[in-house]
Amino acid sequence: MLHERLSSIYENVLRRNPGEIEFHQAVREVLESIGPVLGKHPEYAESKIIERICEPERQIIFRVPWEDDRGEVHINRGFRVEFNSALGPYKGGLRFHPSVYLGIVKFLGFEQIFKNSLTGLPIGGGKGGSDFDPKGRSEREIMRFCQSFMTELYRHIGEYTDVPAGDIGVGGREVGYLFGQYKRITNRYESGVITGKGLTYGGAQVRTEATGYGCAFFVDEMLKARGTSFEGKRVVVSGSGNVAVYTIEKIRQLGGVVVACSDSSGYVVDEKGIDLDLLKQVKQVERQRMNVYAERRGSQAVFVSGRSIWEVPCEVAMPSATQNEITGRDAGLLVGNGCVAVGEGANMPTNPEGIRVFQEAGVAFGPGKAANAGGVATSALEMQQNASRDSWTFEFSENRLQQIMRDIHARCLNTADEYGMPGDYVAGANIDGFKRVADAMLSLGLI
Repeated sequence: MLHERLSSIYENVLRRNPGEIEFHQAVREVLESIGPVLGKHPEYAESKIIERICEPERQIIFRVPWEDDRGEVHINRGFRVEFNSALGPYKGGLRFHPSVYLGIVKFLGFEQIFKNSLTGLPIGGGKGGSDFDPKGRSEREIMRFCQSFMTELYRHIGEYTDVPAGDIGVGGREVGYLFGQYKRITNRYESGVITGKGLTYGGAQVRTEATGYGCAFFVDEMLKARGTSFEGKRVVVSGSGNVAVYTIEKIRQLGGVVVACSDSSGYVVDEKGIDLDLLKQVKQVERQRMNVYAERRGSQAVFVSGRSIWEVPCEVAMPSATQNEITGRDAGLLVGNGCVAVGEGANMPTNPEGIRVFQEAGVAFGPGKAANAGGVATSALEMQQNASRDSWTFEFSENRLQQIMRDIHARCLNTADEYGMPGDYVAGANIDGFKRVADAMLSLGLI
């Protein structure tokens, strides 16, 4: 239940942002956690800090015209929501997917405020993207789209203003095209204007692996807090994109056995453990579907379509595909099959009912804004290296990432204890992330 004042704020968010259901969900989840904070800090309510945080500082919507290989012109819509800059320049990825609309971008940007705050690094929150679908498009079509997108976006970003990165549909290839167009238009080699770059032109070691590795590190800390580890644990990872692949890689290094992963066509169960080299070849190099993995793996791998991957029994679940992929029913199946820990590699992949089921069952639940913060944390480290014209080794960068994830885990756990909700990582993440932003806003004169 929401605190009376917070309920009024939420109703106002609903009224001012009609139809943006993902944004509504993200706001409500935070508001449900921070009620106890108002009792200790009445100055937040008096200065309407919460209302300010719920309203983006700037929302940019623009058209993106581009030409396909047949000469036909298409018009897509581009977005950049610059949500909060109290802690530093806006920081958050770009998503290219047909589902993208303002509500999705605002939900992601709102989550990004608190995720970035939890890293302890000087970065604000923002997000962007387009309803462009890169699937089935040629390299040159994707390049032309990225160039058109950046032709508008460039005027709104900068290393001290707003620093985009990749997200779903935007990988190293797209970041390269975007950065190249920014350089062409501005005549500046401003490396820190975008992160996720290739290693040959200002990228950072471990950035590709960071979200997946970081999520595995966070869940490992949750398991250690309960006196156990990944060693010998049976794990299911949804998705097969960048986050999922490197989550699988790090879990294997930590001693876990990942027995299933998925894409939008279905999931594969591989009882001996997912063959990571084969998965990378099929998904990252050839961009094929999961059934191809099963065919090449042979009889020990089974491909299942039209069903939920969360039917597969596991001790640890790592949702790493998209928002709201775990429902209350899915959560019930996982609990019934012996799941003891969940780490969200995707953004808000568990719906409110699913979270409630996990928490009532005593499952260690790592929310995305904490568990998957490793990606943006390493992006901030990339910005740091760009600013100093430096380049760190893989080992040094991974150690920095692991320490950041340990620190996030400790802050979430300690904050939950402080506010009388021991073991509640959702409350701990929301409160700790919120307080740092709120205090900065007060200090800066309520920006």
